[in-house]
Amino acid sequence: MKIVAQIKEPVSQEMELFETKFREAMSSKVALLNRITYYIVNRKGKQMRPMFVFLTAKLLSDGEVNDRTYRGAAVIELIHTATLVHDDVVDESGKRRGFFSINALWKNKIAVLVGDYLLSKGLLLSIDNEDFDLLKIISVAVREMSEGELLQIEKARRLDITEEVYYDIIRQKTATLIAACCSLGACSVKPESSDVENFREFGELCGMAFQIKDDLFDYGEAKIGKPTGIDIKEQKMTLPLIYTLNNCSKAEKRWLINSVKNHNKDKKRVKEVIAFVKDCGGLEYAVEKMLEFKERALALLMAYPESEYRSSLELMVNYVVDRKK
Repeated sequence: MKIVAQIKEPVSQEMELFETKFREAMSSKVALLNRITYYIVNRKGKQMRPMFVFLTAKLLSDGEVNDRTYRGAAVIELIHTATLVHDDVVDESGKRRGFFSINALWKNKIAVLVGDYLLSKGLLLSIDNEDFDLLKIISVAVREMSEGELLQIEKARRLDITEEVYYDIIRQKTATLIAACCSLGACSVKPESSDVENFREFGELCGMAFQIKDDLFDYGEAKIGKPTGIDIKEQKMTLPLIYTLNNCSKAEKRWLINSVKNHNKDKKRVKEVIAFVKDCGGLEYAVEKMLEFKERALALLMAYPESEYRSSLELMVNYVVDRKK
């Protein structure tokens, strides 16, 4: 059995019902919107985020979930989809998971409006059902994701990112959404318990490890759907590069910064940068940090009694750092 199917196994029934509820949550009276949302639903990814919601909820409530759990999963997926649609516009991206992006098929104006629609649908789903505690969790995540993106843009201009700032960026940009999934799952079944914060932290640690793994792909040979060196071309300061900048001579640092700033479209130069980062131990350092986040996440999880849900979450944490794409 494939690892993702194995992770999904204890929540497979919930995930099936969730699919139906999610389609309903997206529906509209506007034919164009329905055509676009149908396109989105049929090109879904692995759906790790709803899985985090259901596994956390079932772990904490002896395998039971409730309507709030389904709404929490739907809200997170609506908001996540909205951010992806908007990201593709910002990045001028023509593809998403191997398919044409919404902006490539229907142009930017429509893509932005569809993203806004999905965002409002998510917020209204919580408000209409008076899930104000769930709404607060998701609203904080949206704010942090926006701040993280803007912080990254601001820092990329000057290439002066420290390791601490890098962690701030990835915590807000990536980890905050996974943290929201886990805290939503906990809050849906055990509101106002310490488990909500425990699982928020667990999700955040998973998200940190996930993003560092993504950064490492930029230096790999594997076919992962994006060419290597893309982060360097986009002047994104990732952990292997930050470590290298902090551990090389002044002359090498000048060459590196000049390469990233002024020669990031030169394939030969980008390859030289990748080789230099590898030689300086940038990859080993990033792997070490990624595994630290993984171990901290697992330590939090092991404080809970053994169950198939805990085993699936453990598998999920390991999958985050072992995945090939």
